[in-house]
Amino acid sequence: MILAGTLALASRGRLSILIFHRVLPERDALFPGEPTAREFDALLAHLKARFSVLPLREAVDRLYGATLPRAALAVTFDDGYADNLALAAPLLRKHGVPATLFVASGYLDGGLMWNDRVIAAFRSTSRTQLDLQAHGLGAFPTGSTADRRTGIERLLREIKHRPALERERLASAVLDVSGVDPPKNLMLTSDGVRALQAHGVDVGAHTVTHPILARVTRDEAWREICEGKRALESIVGRDVPLFAYPNGHPGDDYTPDHVRMVREAGFTAAVSTAWGAANRTSDRMQLPRFTPWTRKPLRFDLLMLRNLRHRPIQQEAATC
Repeated sequence: MILAGTLALASRGRLSILIFHRVLPERDALFPGEPTAREFDALLAHLKARFSVLPLREAVDRLYGATLPRAALAVTFDDGYADNLALAAPLLRKHGVPATLFVASGYLDGGLMWNDRVIAAFRSTSRTQLDLQAHGLGAFPTGSTADRRTGIERLLREIKHRPALERERLASAVLDVSGVDPPKNLMLTSDGVRALQAHGVDVGAHTVTHPILARVTRDEAWREICEGKRALESIVGRDVPLFAYPNGHPGDDYTPDHVRMVREAGFTAAVSTAWGAANRTSDRMQLPRFTPWTRKPLRFDLLMLRNLRHRPIQQEAATC
């Protein structure tokens, strides 16, 4: 109870925003940090007991209107994985916890993100090594789970900030060398996006193809920001006012120019992946988000307390 009171006091006038990507049916040896449905269920129960969980739209309005409850928190997901509907949404509804899902519209209805092609290659290949030297990426052993995890981490880090076309080409090359067919139905369908609303899950925009905005041209960045918004609005039949920067690290992944673009595209708030909690002086187009990677409630609360005391990084506003 002492820690709960400390959290409430530390969070006065501050908004914590959690970020997730997937909820899995069982432990994934390659990504043991991703919560299982059972763990997510327990976490939601803890959030309800410790925090005032609000829809992100409402939370942002109340943050700048100085009407936030103590221990205010919002839950978000990025990218648009099908398990967000199949596993996460029913649990969110069970606990009465609202959430916002930021969807990369170009991967709906059978698409596959570049990183998931790399992951699929290492997960399912029957080969003892992926030789990518012809593509300038080296050779990667796959004899153990640890080898495969290391290969995934190295390649994702190596490819992530390449130009968009090169990134797509290399990810496809990794899959080709592995001899693995790309997985189907990993991402949501358009019908699935519409179905989220029945579970209390709002939809936000996350561009079309999840580019690193700082690595594409200004015209391409503008197209990605605007067309992602329009595509989702066509699907859900209403305004989509919230945006999440792909990858989301200020400076590395987006710049002040992209912040201006997001504002001019008609979004009313946007989130980054800089850790910290927002207050009324935060740029509403760069709200910080945080994920405490722990399954222990006490450790979770301590990490949340630390996050509340951290000053988020954000980009200086761009001038016209």
